[in-house]
Amino acid sequence: MKLPQSLRLSAIALVLAAAPVAHSEPVMPETPADVQAAPADAVKTDSGLASKILTKGTGTVHPTATDKVTVHYSGWTTDGKLFDSSVKRGEPTTFGLNQVIKGWTEGVQLMVEGEKRRFWIPADLAYGENPGGGRPGGLLVFDIELISIKQAPKLEIPEDAVKSESGLASKVLTKGTGTTHPGAEDTAKLNITIWVDGEKVQSTADQGGPVDVPLDKLSLGGLSEGVQLMVAGEKRKFWIPAKLAFGGNPPPGAPANGLEVEAELISFKAGNPPPPTPPDVAAAPAGAEKTASGLASKVLAKGTGEKHPAASDTVTVHYSGWTTDGKLFDSSVKRGEPTSFPLTGVIKGWTEGVQLMVVGEKRRFWIPANLAYGENPGGGRPGGLLVFDIELIKIGE
Repeated sequence: MKLPQSLRLSAIALVLAAAPVAHSEPVMPETPADVQAAPADAVKTDSGLASKILTKGTGTVHPTATDKVTVHYSGWTTDGKLFDSSVKRGEPTTFGLNQVIKGWTEGVQLMVEGEKRRFWIPADLAYGENPGGGRPGGLLVFDIELISIKQAPKLEIPEDAVKSESGLASKVLTKGTGTTHPGAEDTAKLNITIWVDGEKVQSTADQGGPVDVPLDKLSLGGLSEGVQLMVAGEKRKFWIPAKLAFGGNPPPGAPANGLEVEAELISFKAGNPPPPTPPDVAAAPAGAEKTASGLASKVLAKGTGEKHPAASDTVTVHYSGWTTDGKLFDSSVKRGEPTSFPLTGVIKGWTEGVQLMVVGEKRRFWIPANLAYGENPGGGRPGGLLVFDIELIKIGE
């Protein structure tokens, strides 16, 4: 279900329009005279994207981020090197606008059919300064001609479906036997099946059966809301628009027309209240112990054990994690289930820190970004300094 996040230079020629498109013999595009930097008359957006119309279009409609477009394009680095060109290949290409680099997603939405435009795309809207993998770094220049737009299909929601203010639509397929609804912090045992454009893409039935899901951890927007409408034993169909499912900025490759989801609520159990935010979550206090790596910690409760785990050991712990603004991003305490893992399979700050502990001990850690997930890790992971309260329950399997 996941599609490429960026425009893949080696593969883009393979993603062709479904119908043949007439084209001329391949030609070598000329290097723009202004390839080194955007000229003074270029139009700039708030993101830093600069562009200039080379040929006015004949169309009147602009594509959206969820549409597919067919284009001809050529791309240069600022030293004038041509690194990719559909013009040179003699074949236009078709792609979803949410499947390419940010500068393309934003820029092509400014265009209409028949228009040709030059873009100066800064590194943070392209592949970065030093992307590796054969991709060009730094500011990139593209000439793009928008040939056609194929609008994304819409969800077909039946007339008897019930809609909420959020845009979620649902219909009861099988009435339940329960009388109470789960809350936002409860854990639900669910069977879930997901369809995209009528095609089944995921199903718990195909993956070993129902799953226990904390409703506040459901990454698919709208589904937590929907499950809270249900009672035990109920089966319900949901139609979730893309904006609700993935937020205002759908991730690259997100289904353009939203999702159809069928959920069966087998049972649910009340969630535990979240642990209180530490008063010293913003920074390690003066009395915290610090190691040479920059890891800081403070014993909250002394342990009963004498042995420290080794990096090669598996440990069982209860833990809660916060960002420095006090946001709880993960907690086994809240889930009511301790977790086990090998110390070699976690972030560096955990591998080092848990080895300082003994069974029964509870310790607070202030883990710098370089020992955690980095400053801007992406993928939903928290960045910067992280704070964890960890209780070591057991060493070994």
